Amino acid sequence: MKYFTISPANTPEHHGLPWPKLIKGTLIKRYKRFMADVLLSSSGEIVTAHCPNSGSMKTCCDPGRPVYISESSNPARRLRYTWELIEMPTSLVGVNTSVPNRLVKESVLNGVIPEFREYETVRAEVPCGSDSRLDLMLERLNNRCFIEIKNCTLIEGTTACFPDAITARGLKHLVMLQELVGSGDRAVIFFLVQRSDATEFKPADHIDPQYGRELRSAIANGVEVFCYDVTISLANIALNKRIPVVL
Repeated sequence: MKYFTISPANTPEHHGLPWPKLIKGTLIKRYKRFMADVLLSSSGEIVTAHCPNSGSMKTCCDPGRPVYISESSNPARRLRYTWELIEMPTSLVGVNTSVPNRLVKESVLNGVIPEFREYETVRAEVPCGSDSRLDLMLERLNNRCFIEIKNCTLIEGTTACFPDAITARGLKHLVMLQELVGSGDRAVIFFLVQRSDATEFKPADHIDPQYGRELRSAIANGVEVFCYDVTISLANIALNKRIPVVL
């Protein structure tokens, strides 16, 4: 498994991840979870794009909203386009759930997150247990920190909430993180809000009360919780600031 070295810089300059070339359109509808019909602004053509988000996408899936998609040159792909962004009234919102893992990893490597600068190396997709993986493992000497990253796009008022649908997988990750703390490792659940209009974060107890209970239990048992929002534009997405977690 490949190791990546963390920058030792104390005042890092990192401009996040650039988007691929974006094509503007209007969302007609999202359906079958992973498909979205989009009316292209340039040609008036209706295309079907892959929706790389398995959640309910509440508060960021309104038909008629401006959206931005990317185009793949891979002939083996079933769908040529991928839905990347939607323009909501108070923020652009990143809908691609592969982005948070890449963004947090790059931010760690570039020393952007103060809480992780003490470590030297990063590994991604680390096996944990018999059939599971956690997103990142940071190491320095014999000290390890496991990080599970969650994509958050649900906003109610100015409160970011997770999850936007019942998540058995997310519950399993919380249990695993607690077990790691019990064995002497550091463990973090990292919520990445892919929009810029949140002022605080809360577990979505009204959607998945079991997840909310387990998150509180995990924190009581030594799991750390971080929530960061982003700066987001049509050029790139970058980690911005840590926002309060309200339990």
